[in-house]
Amino acid sequence: MLIARSAALFVVAALFEIGGAWLVWQGVREHKGWAWIGAGVIALGIYGFVATLQPDAEFGRILAAYGGIFVAGSIVWGMVADGYRPDRWDVAGALICLVGMAVIMYAPRAR
Repeated sequence: MLIARSAALFVVAALFEIGGAWLVWQGVREHKGWAWIGAGVIALGIYGFVATLQPDAEFGRILAAYGGIFVAGSIVWGMVADGYRPDRWDVAGALICLVGMAVIMYAPRAR
């Protein structure tokens, strides 16, 4: 159950971080304005809070593991929000990142 909770928190964090960055991008690069930028900044702040809810107490481990989620999630976000079509190398790289994330976060450790 602990792994399921942790994985769910990583997904929620990704939605807020990637979504927040996308909102800022839309506000600046697509000229949608300050409301989009402000919403993005708020979402990025919520991401920072959600990351603190992870059951593991090691900041470095959590942020390193989250990197794998961020990579894969960014590709999925691009597909859904912007019509991006990843090639096989994008997919392979994302899968490698997810495996790395699982090793960093969920490998058995002597405590």
